[in-house]
Amino acid sequence: MEIFLGKNLKELRIEHGYTQKQVADMLNINSVTYLHYEKDQREPPLSLLADMAKLYEVSVDYLLGLKDY
Repeated sequence: MEIFLGKNLKELRIEHGYTQKQVADMLNINSVTYLHYEKDQREPPLSLLADMAKLYEVSVDYLLGLKDY
């Protein structure tokens, strides 16, 4: 099963009108770290994944590409 975390993070960020730096600041992480998540070069810890889902008001399953909501 293919995971779409990076693609979905980027689409949601753009949809919400945020820059990578803004999202990183809201999540209290380094902007380079966030960039790595969008490029699928690193995987966030579960607690951060949950924070990302809350930020974008979607489910963790949606972020991972497992559901359409």
